[in-house]
Amino acid sequence: MTTTGAGHRARPDDWIEVDGLPGWAPRRGQILEVLGRPGHEHYRVRWDEEHESIFFPTEGTAIVHHRGSRSSAR
Repeated sequence: MTTTGAGHRARPDDWIEVDGLPGWAPRRGQILEVLGRPGHEHYRVRWDEEHESIFFPTEGTAIVHHRGSRSSAR
């Protein structure tokens, strides 16, 4: 797996890692679906806590590409 910053699109099966709030552990989840248009993507994510939600990326979010998935620059 490789971690990328801005400029790379997430794909289903990639992972999201989000910094935790002060006193909280970081969160990690698998992207199930990419929603929205380029530049305004958001994701349907299955979190490690075993629930799903729609996630809008913010500062402190990293995309970890699944080995074998291809990322493309925006």
